[in-house]
Amino acid sequence: MTKAEFTYWQDGDAWIGHLDEFPDYLTQGESLADLKEHLADLYHDLTSGEIPCVRRHAELELA
Repeated sequence: MTKAEFTYWQDGDAWIGHLDEFPDYLTQGESLADLKEHLADLYHDLTSGEIPCVRRHAELELA
């Protein structure tokens, strides 16, 4: 099972969030559970190669 960290917030009736690895790609849901489903679909789309030129977030270790 793959795990992905995400950031989310509630704005009125909408639950909005993004995958931490892909902060440029927002999605929303009607509930937190619905948002998680949309985030899972988004993760699949972003990692499958279906979307070209995907921007990612990474960490660089410096000496």
